[in-house]
Amino acid sequence: MTKVILGIDTSNYRTSLCLAQEDGRIVAEAKRLLKVKEGKRGLQQSEAVFQHVMNLPELSEQMKWNEYEIEAICVSEKPRPVDQSYMPVFKVGEGLGKSLATYLRVPLHLTTHQEGHIAAGEFTAEKRPGENRFLAVHLSGGTSELLVCDRHEAGYAIEKVGGTIDLHAGQLVDRIGVALGMSFPAGPQLEELAKGASGEFRISSAVDGFSFSFSGPEASLLRAIEAGQAAPADIARATEQCIANTLEKTLRYAIEQGLPKDILIVGGVAANQYMRERLIKRLEHPAVKARLYFCDPVYSGDNAYGVAMLGWMKQKTNIT
Repeated sequence: MTKVILGIDTSNYRTSLCLAQEDGRIVAEAKRLLKVKEGKRGLQQSEAVFQHVMNLPELSEQMKWNEYEIEAICVSEKPRPVDQSYMPVFKVGEGLGKSLATYLRVPLHLTTHQEGHIAAGEFTAEKRPGENRFLAVHLSGGTSELLVCDRHEAGYAIEKVGGTIDLHAGQLVDRIGVALGMSFPAGPQLEELAKGASGEFRISSAVDGFSFSFSGPEASLLRAIEAGQAAPADIARATEQCIANTLEKTLRYAIEQGLPKDILIVGGVAANQYMRERLIKRLEHPAVKARLYFCDPVYSGDNAYGVAMLGWMKQKTNIT
C-alpha cells in the first residue's frame, strides 16, 4: 500500500485533514470553513472548538483511510513556534492526532499552524526559494508577520523581525467587507467587488521600519463608507491597495537592512491576485531585485497539507 502521512489542522477558521505522499502528492483531503453568523466578524474560541469537534467525524468519513498506509501523523498544536503561543482550537486537532497515533501505533509529530503555512507555500509555489534562508510574510486573519526563515531537514527555524502592531491584514479585509454588507470571511467577495473600481479613491498606509499598522487605515475606510465618500468597489480596491503598499514599504526596508531578497508570501490574504501582481511589479523591479514566491491560492488559506509535508520532513529525520 502507498505510504502517506496524515496532517491535521484545526485553526480559528477551518477544520482540515490531508493525506499526502512523500513526494508531495495529495491522495485525499477534506476541509471545512467554520460558520460565522451573518454580520459577525469572527468566532469565540468556545464556538470554534465546538465546530471542530462536530466537523472532524464528518470530514473523516470523506477520507480514503483503507486505501493507504499511514506512516505517521502530524498535527499543528499551536499558532506559532514561540513560547506562550496557544489557542484552544488547536487542542481539538492535537487530541485527535494523539488518539489516532496511539491506536495505529505510528509516530506523532507536532508542529505549528504558521510552519504549516510556510510549508504549504514552499510545496505549492511554482518555484521554491533557492536559498535555505529566506523571508516569509504570513498574512491572515490572525497573523501579519515578517519572518526570517532558515530551512532545515526537519522544518524551519523562524525569527519574527516585524509585523503589525494592531490589526492583522485579514482582520482589515473582513471588517471592511462586513461593513460593506459581505459575509465573513470577506476576502474573495472583496476581491471580486474591487474589480469594478475606478481607482480614484485611496488611503494612506502606516509603516515604521519593520512595523506597520492597520487600525488607522480601518478608521479611514469606515469613515468613507459611513460618509458615502466612495463607491463600494473603490472602498474594496483601496483596502487591497493599502495592504499591498504596506507590504511593499516594509519589504523594501527589510531588503535595505540586508535581509534576504527571496520572499515567500503565505496566508489567506496572499491569495488576492491584485496584491500579488502589484507586489511583483514593485518589488521584482531592477531597482529592488527581490524574488517573490507565492503559495498556490488554493492553499493560501488554512489547510493541513503543509502540516502533512512537515510530518514527512520530521519523519525522515526521526524528529518528533
